[in-house]
Amino acid sequence: MSSTGDPRTQTAAPKEGFRLSMLLYDQRYRSITIQIVFLFALMLGIAWLVDNTINNLRALGKDFSFAFLNTPAGYDINQRPIEYNSQMTHGRAALVGLLNTAILAVMACALATVLGVVAGVLRLSKNWIVARLMSVYVELFRNIPTLVWIIIFGAIMTESMPAPSAFRGDTPSANMLFNDSVAITNRGVYIPSIQFANDLGTLPLGVVAPSLNWILLLAALIAGVFANKAILKHATAVQNATGIRPKTWWKSLAVLVGPIIVLFVAFGAFLEYPELGGFNFADGTHLRNSLIAMWLGLGIYTGAFVAEIVRSGILAISKGQSEAAFALGLQPGKTMRLVILPQALRVIVPPLISQYLNITKNTSLGLAVGYMDLRSTLGGITINQTGRELEGMLLMMLVYLVVSLGISGAMNIYNNRIMLKER
Repeated sequence: MSSTGDPRTQTAAPKEGFRLSMLLYDQRYRSITIQIVFLFALMLGIAWLVDNTINNLRALGKDFSFAFLNTPAGYDINQRPIEYNSQMTHGRAALVGLLNTAILAVMACALATVLGVVAGVLRLSKNWIVARLMSVYVELFRNIPTLVWIIIFGAIMTESMPAPSAFRGDTPSANMLFNDSVAITNRGVYIPSIQFANDLGTLPLGVVAPSLNWILLLAALIAGVFANKAILKHATAVQNATGIRPKTWWKSLAVLVGPIIVLFVAFGAFLEYPELGGFNFADGTHLRNSLIAMWLGLGIYTGAFVAEIVRSGILAISKGQSEAAFALGLQPGKTMRLVILPQALRVIVPPLISQYLNITKNTSLGLAVGYMDLRSTLGGITINQTGRELEGMLLMMLVYLVVSLGISGAMNIYNNRIMLKER
């Protein structure tokens, strides 16, 4: 007669010892082994690349140094958001190019967003003509390369616009727009600039010296935004408690616009209009043809892609949302603005980030129309003059990487804020 025996007297099976073959055949160790192998391969590749670069530089009689950034640049930059002349350093020239890149990217992103949202919504219009016109815009612009559109807009601005001399005389052949405040010429667009009678001076920060007037205006704007958020938060709390939402539009208007108006009056702000003097316009702000061509080319081209992103985001929202809004008596316009678009943003924002990154990187096409961005300054003239190809390209790549990661990070923060939160 057999028995299982007393479990208390049974002994556990001995554990299996570790063998080298387990690094490949045991799932507990295989992933770690593969990661270690790839890490060593990557380190060897980087070491070989660095050693090969050092040997090649030594063979050419060169060293690796960024000291060239402190030497005089010796070239001019036509579009200058900050003070610059040819006697300043290559580092200063690179900073001017970076600021030009940032200005163009912001302008193009804003234009692409506005055009894309409008075109994306209108493509879903029940008006056949409007929907078809938007379809023609989307298909026409997104299927022709960006560079072609940039060159086309550059040619239009240069060849089709009147010369400054056309605005001269008792019977000029060209007239300024908007009560003689804007002049569109073949040398660029001249618009009024904001000046201050009471100038507080500048704040020296080393490489830049921003105006204290504009710093205070920016601080007032930021403070107004935070104050408006507090007002809206309080209104939401009152609505949750009482079921009635208090009116906040006048409070929001007061905190957002009021301080700006007060500061403008205190600073004695006025508009300086462009005036024709000699062979060209003086005063005001000069937007060169290269900037206009890049802005229109990048903005309108990318706007076609944004339109499709917006359209797909709207179509992703259930029709029941619209039907429920109509049942509550909301008009189509308010339904789109208050119900559909806020929900569609969760679908729209992730691909929109890629379009903003594309715009930022495509600013490097400014070389085709003479726009002096980071690619044209640091990655172009500076490299040609100093012979520091490796340092210049590495620095330019690093700047583009940091800017792109910054844009992506900011948009991801916004995307996380509008995502549905599980409770």
